[in-house]
Amino acid sequence: MTPFGWGSVVRLGLVQAALGAIVVLTTSTLNRVMVVELALPALLPGVLVALHYAVQIARPRMGFGSDVGGRRTPWIVGGMAVLGAGAVTASLATVVLAQDRALGIVLAVVGFVMVGLGVSAAGTSLLALLAKRVPDAHRGPAATLVWMMMIVGFALTAGVAGKLLEPYSPERLLAVSAGVAVLAWVLAVLAVRGVEGRGNPPAAVASGGERPAFRTALAAVWDEPVARRFTVFVFVSMLAFSAQDLILEPFAGTVFGYSPGASTQLSGVQHGGVLLGMLMVAGSGLLAARFPGRPALVRLASLRGWTVGGCLASAVALGLLAAGGVHGAPWPLAATVFALGAANGAFSIGAIASMMRLAGAGGSGREGLRLGLWGAGQAVAFALGGLVGTGASDLARFLIVDAGAAYAIVFALEALAFVAAAALAWRIGLTSAPRRPTAPQSAGLPPRGLPTRQHP
Repeated sequence: MTPFGWGSVVRLGLVQAALGAIVVLTTSTLNRVMVVELALPALLPGVLVALHYAVQIARPRMGFGSDVGGRRTPWIVGGMAVLGAGAVTASLATVVLAQDRALGIVLAVVGFVMVGLGVSAAGTSLLALLAKRVPDAHRGPAATLVWMMMIVGFALTAGVAGKLLEPYSPERLLAVSAGVAVLAWVLAVLAVRGVEGRGNPPAAVASGGERPAFRTALAAVWDEPVARRFTVFVFVSMLAFSAQDLILEPFAGTVFGYSPGASTQLSGVQHGGVLLGMLMVAGSGLLAARFPGRPALVRLASLRGWTVGGCLASAVALGLLAAGGVHGAPWPLAATVFALGAANGAFSIGAIASMMRLAGAGGSGREGLRLGLWGAGQAVAFALGGLVGTGASDLARFLIVDAGAAYAIVFALEALAFVAAAALAWRIGLTSAPRRPTAPQSAGLPPRGLPTRQHP
């Protein structure tokens, strides 16, 4: 099977950008319309966004389906179609909410469930295709490129859709939503067309047996020590990562007196740091690939090193934020937030590239299922993260009069979570001995057990 070159990676990055374009429309634009134009409680869009994450617990089943089917392209194209239809349904629900709350909420639930299912099918299969076909040395840069293109999809859609929605009307909202959904689906279809080739024969055909049962395959993957540990790592690290999002700007406003505009700019500073962290990981990988005979560059490009180091650096940055909460102004808040963003970017790309490497480490045929399992862990963490972060900050402020000290406690707890994530990531690469199957495997299932010593 021919490895992907950079042209194929860019094409799959366009699919990720199209996916991001639809997601940002539902999780950001519709959120604002519900709260501002319709004056609905902010809890409603919050619950809907959490629902779209919770539905993504179906990712393992989606990944398994693409594994046994032998081709990822139908899952990507079909997932994007469901995602687009869900976005349009959610937009229709937003319009209906102005007239009929009950019907609007029902439609919104249906729409956001479809969005979660579409993301699960398309996103998991896309990453599985990259994991199987991108050369090992290029996985860090490839993950960076694909995720940066998704961010571009976020930014372009938010900017263009925002202008097209002025002046706001329900008709404009439906037209813009439908337009974005259709254009994103067409872009994804054109980008993915022919990139996979003929794919692999279905797992059952390849093994000469019957199609494996999902529960059997999932139990086998969960029985792999590295897969299980990596699932826990993804959950803990992404919980710490997402818990900070909803409290950083309130922290800046409450403790440091930032205006809404200034706190929004602070969020931009953090995103700039994230971009720098991603580029550092990608640059190290490209240098190591360009000069493979230099051990120092090989060590610099270690995915495990970036993952563990990024988690520890995130913990340090959160510790500095906690110190800033206790100290108050003056404090280099912008520099601290930028450092936090850079650490987050480094660890996240290191983790994503490690996912791509570990997905096929136990033999081909289960890449989608492993990535689906890890994606489900991430989705559940994101669903809980905002609730945990905001709930912990509210509880701390209720118990502690000093707001700065209350926020400091929450940031310190998040820092401890990142330290725990770093320890988990380190253990993934230090497991001592591989497991051997003790009994014949089910038809269609490759031998169990990821290699237990990895060299990212």
